[in-house]
Amino acid sequence: MINFKFDEQGLMPAIVQDIKTKEVLMVAYVNEESLKKMLKIKKTCFYSRSRKKFWVKGEESGHIQIVKKVFTDCDRDTLLIQVAQKGGACHLGYKSCFVFPVNEKGNMKPVTAKQLFDPNKVYKKK
Repeated sequence: MINFKFDEQGLMPAIVQDIKTKEVLMVAYVNEESLKKMLKIKKTCFYSRSRKKFWVKGEESGHIQIVKKVFTDCDRDTLLIQVAQKGGACHLGYKSCFVFPVNEKGNMKPVTAKQLFDPNKVYKKK
């Protein structure tokens, strides 16, 4: 495996992009374990900083990302993962996590994107 440059916590940012539209769907983090698993099973796998655990995108929602291509940048400290998205990438029900426009004052403007699914019906309450 390439000598990737993970940060002090053993993580590296991963930008997830729709392979057809080139829309950025989400940004997450990988560690060595999740990167190896992702390359093997061809589904996006990440390390959750908030939950402090490995996860496969869509394991709960069914909205998986099939990995088509993986690139690293020139510093080998960031990944670009091109995927075929099945369903929405955002846990709020949108295709992309990047649906919140910011105005010149730094305030959020209203979301104009349409939800693809109702997160209350997809995610189990714990």
